[in-house]
Amino acid sequence: MAGNQLGKTVAGSFEWAMHLTGKYPDWWQGRRFEAPGRYWAAGESRVSTRDTIQKLLIGEPEQEEAWGTGAIPHKDLLDTSRSHGVPNALDSVTVKHVAGGASTLLFKAYEQGRAKWQGDTLNGVWFDEEPPLDIYTEGLTRTNATGGIVMLTFTPLKGMSEVVRMFLTDDDLKDVK
Repeated sequence: MAGNQLGKTVAGSFEWAMHLTGKYPDWWQGRRFEAPGRYWAAGESRVSTRDTIQKLLIGEPEQEEAWGTGAIPHKDLLDTSRSHGVPNALDSVTVKHVAGGASTLLFKAYEQGRAKWQGDTLNGVWFDEEPPLDIYTEGLTRTNATGGIVMLTFTPLKGMSEVVRMFLTDDDLKDVK
């Protein structure tokens, strides 16, 4: 949680690329996934997901020849599946993992509603921009069986929302009216 245009989504894209590929720098002290997994990355709409998350992970959406110039290198992109209804948007990508096999990344949007977030079991969910509480809790639920991770990259534009409050301590909130 930080201000606008400070690199939150860029940082998120490189972390997600590490988890998808299993390629972690020596200095990385965070969570490591030693095997391929299943992940989601989501934004407010299918268009905003394409224009931010997909662009940073894969490359310019409008230039298929540029796919593989984002955080996920071209040599690690095994397959892509286009989304229906949103030009140049991807529904999913399959990514080569260093342990062998492939990770799957599905692109989601909050506008799809909570019901479209049910059912899957995931290693990780990345929310870019603040999700509605029901979408956030559904995303958390998707990682219960795997002990997976949930990551948010957002500016708290909605103010002191229920989601923002989940990340603040009582000391953080004592001066809030």
